Amino acid sequence: MSKNIESHQIEDRVFLPADEFSRKARISSLAQYKKLYKESMEKPGVFWGREAKELLWHKPWSKVLEWKAPFAKWFVGGKLNVAENCVDRHACGERANKAAIIFEGEPGDKRVITYAQLRRDVCRFANVLVNNGIKSGDRVLIYMPMIPEAAIAMLACARIGAVHSVVFGGFSADSIVDRLEDSGATTIITADGGWRRGKIIPLKENVDSAMEKFTHIRKVIVYQRCGNPVIMAPGRDVWWHEESVKVSSTHKAKYFDSEHPLFILYTSGSTGKPKGILHTSGGYLTGTYTSFKYVFDIREEDVYWCTADVGWITGHSYIVYGPLANGATQVMYEGAPNQPDFGRFWKIIEENGVSIFYTAPTAIRAFIKAGDHFPANYDLSSLRLLGSVGEPINPEAWMWYHQKIGGGRCPIVDTWWQTETGSIMITPLPGCTPLKPGTATLPFFGVDAAILDETGRECKANEGGKLVIRKPWPAMTRTIYGDKARYKKTYWSDYEGIYTAGDGARCDKAGNFWIVGRIDDVLNVSGHRLGTAEVESSLVSHPAVAESAVVGRPDEIKGQGVVAFVTLKESHSPSEALRKELRDHVGKSIGAIAKPDAVYFAPALPKTRSGKIMRRLLKELVSTGDISGNITTLDDITVLANLKASMTS
Repeated sequence: MSKNIESHQIEDRVFLPADEFSRKARISSLAQYKKLYKESMEKPGVFWGREAKELLWHKPWSKVLEWKAPFAKWFVGGKLNVAENCVDRHACGERANKAAIIFEGEPGDKRVITYAQLRRDVCRFANVLVNNGIKSGDRVLIYMPMIPEAAIAMLACARIGAVHSVVFGGFSADSIVDRLEDSGATTIITADGGWRRGKIIPLKENVDSAMEKFTHIRKVIVYQRCGNPVIMAPGRDVWWHEESVKVSSTHKAKYFDSEHPLFILYTSGSTGKPKGILHTSGGYLTGTYTSFKYVFDIREEDVYWCTADVGWITGHSYIVYGPLANGATQVMYEGAPNQPDFGRFWKIIEENGVSIFYTAPTAIRAFIKAGDHFPANYDLSSLRLLGSVGEPINPEAWMWYHQKIGGGRCPIVDTWWQTETGSIMITPLPGCTPLKPGTATLPFFGVDAAILDETGRECKANEGGKLVIRKPWPAMTRTIYGDKARYKKTYWSDYEGIYTAGDGARCDKAGNFWIVGRIDDVLNVSGHRLGTAEVESSLVSHPAVAESAVVGRPDEIKGQGVVAFVTLKESHSPSEALRKELRDHVGKSIGAIAKPDAVYFAPALPKTRSGKIMRRLLKELVSTGDISGNITTLDDITVLANLKASMTS
């Protein structure tokens, strides 16, 4: 039986950067990339020290890195204020009147916040926090809609040294309780509600439900967004706007050690208990600042838009800290991509002249399913760079994105990274990297990525194995909050002194990294280990398929059988002939071993509100015929009934 992950995907299409793009790019040739990458590997202190010096430090560091695996300290002894770096140093200079955030609410309300205004708002809310008894080191839970005040709350916490823990606005009251209990937070910042698909999400009501189980909260600060009625507990609950008029809009920033905790962000744990990923200040800011600058090739005139939510690491790193540290102008949108229809994103790009667009493959596949006529109705000529984040992007979705959204002229930076890594780890640099649809290409500066087999041997070209990082990097998580033993066991126990990402991958002869799926999702079929991402990619390459999800189910003979759920494009209908055609299509493009035992046509796949496919629900469904697990993060509960119906039709 093979212990390595097998990879059968073949992709020969190559897209070279346009000469005009390369001439203007920060990194304009592979030779320049290789020179800087070599320096970052051989002299990390020199490389990262130079990048960090572009930030504002109150006290210089004495040592760039102190490393005792698996624990790192970066910029040892240095002191800085993260919020000052993201706001004040722009607001007090030539960018004072430059737009920092261009906000559009789902109902259509709009605001433009300059760096000068952002500084006043952050300072004022920092004073509100202090006035309500919050101090350095306190944990503050933030449960907000996707509005500028979410970023303001995060920056205000950073300004006074409080440790923020943002909970995604789509999570339930139970999720809030879990995070409150683990973090020991004493304050919650929330809103009365937020808009999503034309409806109000009752955020304050969810907080009140959580308070029935967790009673240690001293203050709840509520921003009035939707005007929906809420219950305010006297002495505990206060209105953001009422507290703001009591304080000044000036605040002197305090300075904190480079290793001062900046935030705790919870991610799912295999035990059911969420893992509190702890990130600190100096290294994290340096990593997000540097990666944003180079990966997105940021220019002063750019209008950047990341469609993530601040409740996820993408929102932390590439909405709040990375872009603002670079003094960028960015769009922030509150609602759903299909409200009122699937033209909403393209309308926002046209109206705001967005030049850099960063979104998730699951959103791209939803746009494909909706139809080409939506983007065709809008002028997308302002775009010069596209990005992908969250999961591997299959080649056919990559090609659609490149052609229909980028007009065939925009490079795509397909980025691989994690909550734990803090910043982008494997990615093209748009001015120099040859692009192949479906690969995240090459490691970013300072990232020693490799593919290892079960014995720790580095895999040969195109041989699948475990994706690992062999050297520390600035934005890496420092630990799991309150549980160092779990941190060691989860990420550092497979190979001595090496970080295991939990993803299966392969590296081709050109050094490009191909992510083939989570190790937990690898299928064991008749002794062959197959990555789900490749089977899904094969299905989506069929002209009838918009999206797919593949899981394994127990099989007495093969160990596991392959089960596929597919969502068809609007122009195609389910049929037995199409079912057979899809099975044969996978057999032809990958091999007979990967042919699905069953193909189910699903109107939609079960997803979180952030767009992640909830494969664990599909696994449970194909194994037991029902779903009994936690579904509180599911975006649309009606999807489950439709899935069950699809399995009996």
